[in-house]
Amino acid sequence: MVARTAWHPGSWRDMPIRQVPDYPDPARLAAMEEKLARFPPLVFAGEARRLKAALARAGDGQAFVLQGGDCAESFADFTANTIRDTFRVLLQMAVVLTFGGGTPVVKLGRMAGQFAKPRSSDVEKQGEVTLPSYRGDIVNGPEFTAAARIPDPARMEFAYMQSAATLNLLRAFATGGYADLHQVHRWNLGFVARSPLADRYEDLAHRIDETLNFMSACGMSDLPQVRETDFYTSHESLLLPYEQALTRVDSTTGDHYACSAHFLWIGDRTRQPDGAHVEFLRGVRNPIGMKVGPTSDPAELVRITEILNPANEKGRLTLISRMGADRVEAKLRPLLAAVARAGRNVTWLCDPMHGNTTTVGAYKTRNFDAIMAEVRGFFAAHDAEGTIPGGVHVEMTGSDVTECLGGAHRLSEADLAANYATFCDPRLNAEQSLELAFLIAGELKARRLRPDQAVPAQAAQ
Repeated sequence: MVARTAWHPGSWRDMPIRQVPDYPDPARLAAMEEKLARFPPLVFAGEARRLKAALARAGDGQAFVLQGGDCAESFADFTANTIRDTFRVLLQMAVVLTFGGGTPVVKLGRMAGQFAKPRSSDVEKQGEVTLPSYRGDIVNGPEFTAAARIPDPARMEFAYMQSAATLNLLRAFATGGYADLHQVHRWNLGFVARSPLADRYEDLAHRIDETLNFMSACGMSDLPQVRETDFYTSHESLLLPYEQALTRVDSTTGDHYACSAHFLWIGDRTRQPDGAHVEFLRGVRNPIGMKVGPTSDPAELVRITEILNPANEKGRLTLISRMGADRVEAKLRPLLAAVARAGRNVTWLCDPMHGNTTTVGAYKTRNFDAIMAEVRGFFAAHDAEGTIPGGVHVEMTGSDVTECLGGAHRLSEADLAANYATFCDPRLNAEQSLELAFLIAGELKARRLRPDQAVPAQAAQ
């Protein structure tokens, strides 16, 4: 075990680290870190505190979290339309989940910073050529050339600038009228009309329509809650030199905040209790998350929750389970039980994507039915343990990609080549994402109507 000393933004450098790029010029890396440290913060401490309060409500069953976006953002695919389309689908999903669950939805985008990706291997081989793996646009390029795969510190500055532009547009969309509930509902009606499963979704669509008509009749159409929305950003805290460079001291509290995003999480490959990534995130005051996979040990998980959230604050720590449809209940239940027995306050999310990845020919893909099966297994595990399912975490895009199999339009293996656009992991397209929201809304509605699934008394207080 590595001795843990007093935390400061650079204390992670004394800890063992995984998934770190091998920069060939340390002096250039240090110079870029110094440059970024002088840049303005991308997000603000007050925003992070509001998100923490919202996540606390989700942990108590008083809200539901929708976290979604690209597996890895791209420098090349950076347009206003791309940002708008993903934001639009997240809004559509949130409206459906709000009415299905009867609770507010916390909207958390994997956007404006999701540029780094962990890899299962340090190298990639094509034929007889072996090169360093692509680690996301903030580190190196996806092209399979020796020059593109060299880690380049200058990419961090470009990632910062693109994140700033994305955040600027997201804030405009969230508060400038684009997020109006009436507008979003019209988009949903269009989806229902063209879906092969229209009959399955029409009841919820009609109920939303009736509610909005009632609000209009009561003169409530112009309320800020109808016209605007809160939208937060998140990404995996993987490239720690970048995260440290964007860490700032909040002038109102004196606390350190990671100002690259409102919410940062630790991946399944970097969640070692004595590792650098746990060390960095234990000291910033943002709400933070951690992926929990099938190899997670219950006792170790409890130990990490104590490291990351020593004061046991609600909303501080979100655990994101990623198990696989065929083992979610068996693997998740012991973890739920251990965390509950220890009295640890966490918010649980389901990532139904990463445990259900398979390969078809030359393509990595995921099956929509397996994704939905893991969500159902996640709910079932919580039902069995008497704990609260707080939300979902999905890789998706607003574009019409063909990367995941199935869904209402039954994308087949033959369809994958039509528009397989991801450089990393397969994403749900816009239609599949909204279909998933309708199906989850059905699960939430069924739970809400079951007396045995009422929110525990202690959570409602």
